[in-house]
Amino acid sequence: MTRMEVRQANPNDATRTEGGRSRLRRWLPLFLIVALTALVFAMGWQKYLSFKTIGLNYDALKALIADHLIAALVLYVGIYIVIVALSLPGALVMTLTGGLLFGWMIGAPATVIGATVGATIIFLIAKTSFGEALAEKAGPWLSKIADGFKENALSYLLFLRLVPVFPFFVVNLAPALLGVPLRTYVIATFFGIMPGTLAYSVAGSGLGSVVEAQNTIHKACLAGNPANPEVACPYSIDTSALVTGELIFAFVLLGLVALIPVAIKKWRSLHANP
Repeated sequence: MTRMEVRQANPNDATRTEGGRSRLRRWLPLFLIVALTALVFAMGWQKYLSFKTIGLNYDALKALIADHLIAALVLYVGIYIVIVALSLPGALVMTLTGGLLFGWMIGAPATVIGATVGATIIFLIAKTSFGEALAEKAGPWLSKIADGFKENALSYLLFLRLVPVFPFFVVNLAPALLGVPLRTYVIATFFGIMPGTLAYSVAGSGLGSVVEAQNTIHKACLAGNPANPEVACPYSIDTSALVTGELIFAFVLLGLVALIPVAIKKWRSLHANP
């Protein structure tokens, strides 16, 4: 038997080759996500996710939507998926933009779909690439946390989604490390982001007059200061006033409601008959 035939007949070589392909399939999506995110920041494309971009193109965008509603809606959902999957800043701007351009009755459902799909993509990539391997190597302490989390995963995830103090990308990744089932994750994400999405979509739908007024002021300023427009005529729409303490408090209350089943279950276990 020749050396080549011996090498081909060696089962360890086939096992190593298959293992290498399996690792490549597992890690390639994560590498692509990281590479795309790095490309976006290197090119500065994330800077276009601002109300300045939307405001300056407001009339053109409204005309496009009037002529091609379905295509514009698909494009909006696609952009939202990319933003969430790459964990880019600008989700709040996009949510407000959805309400501004489409109205809250269309913008809110479109945003929920886009955000859920994007979050599910990054969840699956994290779960298959390093989530399962990390859970195996982390030891019993992570297994204990994961078991406690999975026991009430839907309630905990709803709480994390409803309370807007937790970064969205963290809530997307943490369940992947804790072994949350895909179905539970999708359901909690879809319904958990609904209240906040609806609130900000309604707020965005009322910004039309604000954008138009700012555009008028900006154009007049540009006409009077053509030499240095960026400095003399800054374009600014303050959306921070939309995120009020009362709104956050309402979301926290909703989050606490989501934890009621967990509290009841623990109370029953504490008072169960021995």
